Amino acid sequence: MPLAPQRCSFPVAFALSPPACVLCRRAHADPNICGPKLRNGGICAHRFCLVSFCGAGCSFLTGRPCRILLIGSSLFCSDCFICGESGATITCWQKGCKRRFHLPCAVEGRCITQFFEHYRSFCWEHRPQQAVVVAPENTACLICLELVEGRTSYRTLVCPACKHAWFHRACVQNYALHAGFVCFSCPHCQNQYQFLTEMRTMGIRIPRRGPSWTEDGGYAQLRKRHSRCDARQCLCPGGREEAEQEGPWQLLLCCSCAAEGTHKRCSSLKHSTTSWECDTCLPLATSGPDSQHTAWTPPRDQPCSIPE
Repeated sequence: MPLAPQRCSFPVAFALSPPACVLCRRAHADPNICGPKLRNGGICAHRFCLVSFCGAGCSFLTGRPCRILLIGSSLFCSDCFICGESGATITCWQKGCKRRFHLPCAVEGRCITQFFEHYRSFCWEHRPQQAVVVAPENTACLICLELVEGRTSYRTLVCPACKHAWFHRACVQNYALHAGFVCFSCPHCQNQYQFLTEMRTMGIRIPRRGPSWTEDGGYAQLRKRHSRCDARQCLCPGGREEAEQEGPWQLLLCCSCAAEGTHKRCSSLKHSTTSWECDTCLPLATSGPDSQHTAWTPPRDQPCSIPE
């Protein structure tokens, strides 16, 4: 006699919910702070929760995560001094300080985690602070243009090089995530070394990569060389895209902007012509359909000057 089907007693909502990080106990956390989720053998942990807990040398994906979790289990009874919940695995680096907190609670508690070298973390009392600088009245954040606090603080940072560029912590963090290590510099004075070093010390995470705006192919078009004839009437039998290495269908690009091109015959250029300038760039250019020009050069017996 077949057995009657049994209903699963496991809550559907719980079964379908995303896995929580075993360290911060959160299924949903800001990836800009905690990083992506890493999984190994059914165990889930945020990347920066992991490195803030066990250091940059931990090997969660290739090593034995159970060992890390067993060490952390002795700390699960510790309460976060910010939210009061258990499972706080990050300890203030200051010797003698027993404050522990979750990485997602750091901003609320004005704590700092340094995302380099030893990945040190500090509570609000022992965190590194910028030298006290008073902001001029009605000073705005250079990024969002909203007013900042009247002096340096946890939420208000200043460029250590020029002392004129002020930022909200959240704004400079967002800027760092987009600029990356390569392009991160003060938007005002363009200082890179002092600015980057200071912001990292203040807990700003700066990814070791190039700027994000080059990753989606947005600048790919600018890297392509212009390759078509822009003459009003193209005479080439193969069309505007056709180009030969030499001869009447050799394509010349504007020697000033390189944004326009022409076949030699389409612009009635001599076979010996090696450079050409479009009407947009050529001084005193006319817009007539038969007007073709070569680059302007000054007379040999006169000093070089831009024609009026």
